Amino acid sequence: QVELVESGGGLVQAGGSVRLSCAASGRTSRSFSMAWFRQAPGKERELLVAVALNAGSPYYADSAKGRFTIFRASAKNTVYLKMNSLRPGDTAVYHCAGGRTYSSMFDTRSPDYWGQGTQITVAS
Repeated sequence: QVELVESGGGLVQAGGSVRLSCAASGRTSRSFSMAWFRQAPGKERELLVAVALNAGSPYYADSAKGRFTIFRASAKNTVYLKMNSLRPGDTAVYHCAGGRTYSSMFDTRSPDYWGQGTQITVAS
């Protein structure tokens, strides 16, 4: 069993930055992958970025390109999401996800594990 623990988030002014972290504890496979999703009120959960913990380049959704960057600390089974130039439209609950395969990150129904979610509110 794997547990994902998120930290970071909160209230930030428009144009500001936030860094989220997600640490996976427990036994992870060599192909273990992690991702960040977000869900705004009244909207569906959307994938922002996905990465295999031990290899390969990250995938960025269009909504994340240019402003969001994922960093991985494979030895710590941890990923960090740095978000810059935040806008009120980025207000959402941000969820960390993890799974045994990279491909499982691309469907909101597929990840094996989810973090508790963290609220980010961007004030104008």
